[in-house]
Amino acid sequence: MTAPASIEPNFSIPIIDIEGWDGDENRRHIIIEKIGGACKKWGFFQVVNHGIPRNVLEDMIDGIHGFHHQDVEVKKGFYSRDQTLKVLYNSNFDLYRTPAASWRDTLTCVMAPNPPNPEEFPPICRDILVDYAKRIMALGITLFGLLSEALGLEPNHLEDIGCAEGLYVLGHCYPACPEPELAMGTRKHADSGFLTLLLQDQIGGLQVLHENQWVNVNPAPGSLVVNVGDLFQASSCYNSIQFYIMEISGRI
Repeated sequence: MTAPASIEPNFSIPIIDIEGWDGDENRRHIIIEKIGGACKKWGFFQVVNHGIPRNVLEDMIDGIHGFHHQDVEVKKGFYSRDQTLKVLYNSNFDLYRTPAASWRDTLTCVMAPNPPNPEEFPPICRDILVDYAKRIMALGITLFGLLSEALGLEPNHLEDIGCAEGLYVLGHCYPACPEPELAMGTRKHADSGFLTLLLQDQIGGLQVLHENQWVNVNPAPGSLVVNVGDLFQASSCYNSIQFYIMEISGRI
């Protein structure tokens, strides 16, 4: 059965406050239960009070804005379709390999386990990329610990099996489209990695498929969207989770 074309506002993905996860044991237990429940039911949740200051998140958004709104001649220096590069800029990374193209541009930076040399980053967002990557990696390790416990495993289990070794930072831009009714920012898909931490601007456009309905993920200031990926699903006992994400009309 296909999902209905209209979007019903009957659901909203969970918002989980993780402040105090490493303090009081009762508080930690509540957080773990909420994360486990959100993963089983949704495969998505928004996390707040995660330890990354809001000004860092805002600077990251501004840095990506700044890169994408540079002169075309400047951005050309980073353009490539060579996926082996650690820093590259292009449109539709899967062009010619999927039935529909996505109307978006992306700056891709491979930040771990072997980050690029600093001079390889675009100067306009170099400092914030490095700072943000360190912070998001630390948060990812925290979340893997909580997810391990939600699975009934030792806290270090997912980190020990390599879930936190790699980190890609993708900065998307959705340019204005002359025929928006014919275009989508991103086609329906499931993320392939272990975990995606998504920082939204305040324009919105992200949707998730839940109980056969597309549900808007409304941006919450200071929050990050956590998306359980295919590799995590395959390596855990959450084998019954099915989820897809769709980004539409989100533009930077």
